[in-house]
Amino acid sequence: MGNKKLKITLLIVAIITKSNGSHADDWTQYRGPNFDGSSSEKLKINDWPKTKIKPTWKKPTRLGFSSLSVANSRVFTIVMENIEEVEREACIAINYKTGEKIWSKILNIAKYDGGGNSGAKNNKGGDGPRTTPSSDGERVFILDGRMVLHCLGAENGDKIWSVNLVKKHDAKAIRWQNAAAPIIDGDLIFVCGGGEKQSLLGINKFTGETEWKSESDSMTHASPIVTEIHGERQVIFLTQKGLVSCNVKNGKVLWRASHPFKISTAASPIVEGNIVYCSAGYGVGAAAFEIDYKSGRYTARQLWRKRNKLMNHWSTPVCIDGHLYGMFQFKEYGDGPLKCVDLKNGEIKWAKAGFGPGGVILVDGKLIATSDSGEVVIADASSDKYSELGRFKAIEGKCWTHGAFSNGQFYIRSTKEIARFNFKSFLSKKK
Repeated sequence: MGNKKLKITLLIVAIITKSNGSHADDWTQYRGPNFDGSSSEKLKINDWPKTKIKPTWKKPTRLGFSSLSVANSRVFTIVMENIEEVEREACIAINYKTGEKIWSKILNIAKYDGGGNSGAKNNKGGDGPRTTPSSDGERVFILDGRMVLHCLGAENGDKIWSVNLVKKHDAKAIRWQNAAAPIIDGDLIFVCGGGEKQSLLGINKFTGETEWKSESDSMTHASPIVTEIHGERQVIFLTQKGLVSCNVKNGKVLWRASHPFKISTAASPIVEGNIVYCSAGYGVGAAAFEIDYKSGRYTARQLWRKRNKLMNHWSTPVCIDGHLYGMFQFKEYGDGPLKCVDLKNGEIKWAKAGFGPGGVILVDGKLIATSDSGEVVIADASSDKYSELGRFKAIEGKCWTHGAFSNGQFYIRSTKEIARFNFKSFLSKKK
């Protein structure tokens, strides 16, 4: 009887996945389908190749710090395009097999408070869009730099709907413009709009209508995450007041935990069990909170706080087995370390220099870390010591983005290039 129920459950999951247009191994949004920078795929490494690792394809991209999403055989990112001598943000769809552009859709004007295109080892690595598109396979969702939420057809880029959050929800402009991604969960999209009594938003992905709105928090550059704590599905935002968690269905605030804000907060929160971690640069540092639930009420208790330490400038770590792995650094371009940190007490277990503010994702117990110069490093997610399996130079340009992993393929982009590497081919092939 148990096997029969299991088969029915798996069939229902398969039907739902197919009806949404996406596949089980798609990397549907910023930090992946699990909201935590991880993939559920397997990554077997027999021997590291002795020959030079080459991409399946590599194509030029023009400026931008947008990461990648992969859904239904298409790769989505946001670049800057010059249209009639005006810089514009544009969402592009790429054929995952060939790297050829399928379509390009102009979103909004590309104008930012700071940045520039000079300097290899400073914070002026190239202007361009900072937000990442999300896709369910049939639709693509983008919250552009001017706070307009777009829904495009994934097949052709045609507009399905758009919502100007400034006009509809009194969204407030933020320094350096928006970098947060819209996060999909079921039929809803979650964004922080920043308006009075309507800053936290749950929006219907099919119609663009607002399903719920709440609170008066000022937004940051950090993308929200969806998780379950004490059996309740919730969306967690990191605002200028700190962490705030809402019930995904109705927006009811479940708990809050204050955390300081200075200049910019850009890394997303991280959850393991009932512990929630957050961090920011500009002297703020990191903290972890234990979320309890008793007698129908949530409480958030601070476990530890590291002022001006363990700063995640904008790169969000990953977490496995009670340990964080990521770029704990602030403005250490080119040289900043990858670190392993104990989630329960903030203790640094090990550090490896030479990454800068790149990104880290987690696949089958392995870290896939990208340096800000476009080098890819694979290492074991082990708290005992830094254990590197291999590395290779992937792309040129400033790489301030997380990679994406889908169906054994690793995707990476910079301010100059985008590339796909077949990890199934060069890592899992028997020698």
